[in-house]
Amino acid sequence: MGGRVGVAVLGSTGSVGRSTLSVLERLRDRFQVVVLTAHQNVSALAEQVERWAPDLAVLCDSDVPLPGAGPTRWVRGWEGVLGAATHPGVGIVVNAVVGAAGLEPTCAALQAGKRVALANKESLVVGGRFVLEAARRGGGELVPVDSEHSAIFQCLGGRGADAIRRLLLTASGGPFRDRDPSTLSAATPQEALRHPTWEMGAKVTVDSATLANKALEVMEAHFLFGVPYDAIEVVIHRESIVHSFAEFVDGSLLAQLSAPTMELPILYALLHPERVAYPAPRLDLAQVGALHFEALPPGRYPTFELGIEAARDGDASRIAFNAANEMSVAAFLRGDLPFTGIPQVVEAVLRRQAPAPVTDLRTALDVDREARARAQRLLPELRE
Repeated sequence: MGGRVGVAVLGSTGSVGRSTLSVLERLRDRFQVVVLTAHQNVSALAEQVERWAPDLAVLCDSDVPLPGAGPTRWVRGWEGVLGAATHPGVGIVVNAVVGAAGLEPTCAALQAGKRVALANKESLVVGGRFVLEAARRGGGELVPVDSEHSAIFQCLGGRGADAIRRLLLTASGGPFRDRDPSTLSAATPQEALRHPTWEMGAKVTVDSATLANKALEVMEAHFLFGVPYDAIEVVIHRESIVHSFAEFVDGSLLAQLSAPTMELPILYALLHPERVAYPAPRLDLAQVGALHFEALPPGRYPTFELGIEAARDGDASRIAFNAANEMSVAAFLRGDLPFTGIPQVVEAVLRRQAPAPVTDLRTALDVDREARARAQRLLPELRE
């Protein structure tokens, strides 16, 4: 990549977006921030705009007046986000949008020939085949940012699915991994947000508590690496140092290890295949002493089990799982649903979803909308 490469950071005020800007701060000689977008946090976005002076700033959903001064052009609305993803001055789009809303900008950026550093796993969960088709049509490149998929991507080193026997995704187990399951109905959002090893946004942290995130990651790995669901496993790894394994057909396993920081997978997604010196936390294995791995306890993570079942049921069920999970996590964070209500909502939505293939993007979005509406109708029944 010669010269400075233009970068669009979609979801720049969230956890991954802020980590991306921290990485870019150290790489100002290599990259230029051209576009920043946020959902509704106009004050945080304004601070970032003042620091980075991008060409374009997009606020997706807010009634707050837009700042008007300065060289940056401000726009509002979803069309602005899609415009950000296809901006002619951008070579890399970091998609850190939360939830299924990230699908359309992912497809738009790939169709426009961009590299997409993908932190939005829902793009592949909801529209995996459409994302891959957009990359093929437009010549775009997909590089994962999730630590687990970045680890596998690095371990594979360009090898195809025919070289893989098995992928093993690691999971911390979340903040409730040792808590008596009979007490989880009283778990509060504050408790769910105390992740033992990672600092992340609220939605993904709750997903780590239910292990819904790991079900979504299994789906993402299926599409990213072309591996069947039967060849993707999850193990509990409390230290969050081994970020995932790839087992090859000859029986060899490769793993990627690092201290738990999102900056390293972001750095790799920006620079792949190049590596540069970077002041990441050093991993002292002698101080760590031991690494531990455990099988998932059956029945402890019902949302995860529902997600794997939905993945096997096919497109419509996979989309409905994601939509129901998003709705129920949002309700839990608002205090409108107990923690144990999350899998109850998801299961009820899936019971009403007929398994079916989804052959176009419009249908995928329709299934997503219908599942959200179904979940919304169910929420009042499960508030207490």
